Amino acid sequence: MTATISPASRQDVLTARLAALRAEREQTLTETIPSGGGDMADRATNVDGHVRLAMLEQRIATVEDELAASQQPSARSTKDGVAVGDVVTLDLGDGPESFLLGSVDEAGDSVDVITPSSPLGQALQGARVGSTVSYATRPNRTLYATVVAVS
Repeated sequence: MTATISPASRQDVLTARLAALRAEREQTLTETIPSGGGDMADRATNVDGHVRLAMLEQRIATVEDELAASQQPSARSTKDGVAVGDVVTLDLGDGPESFLLGSVDEAGDSVDVITPSSPLGQALQGARVGSTVSYATRPNRTLYATVVAVS
């Protein structure tokens, strides 16, 4: 699988995702506001709605941070190794596969995503082409990935 994602494309994906999350937040907000009538049980706080609203707020903040970071000019080069936002080609033992090291909000049809906070994502950050990284998927289970290319 060959995949590339340009900074402009990444910003477009994040901007669209941010708009969708904000629309979902507005819809959830209108659903959590109790209507005027009814007894105390009818006016009880919609706990599920407020939990969902809090989760949406957190996702929105994350996407806003990622969007702001993607708009910063990058002074790094590929010599610096793998960084968030890069498309990295890995050999996990079954041949080369390409992944985006980034947010699940950037997932698309053309490339799968490895999140930076996952064990593999953490191991990849700073890795250079040709290096093999190890990561633990669970206790006493270590896997290896070779960095084939970074774009």
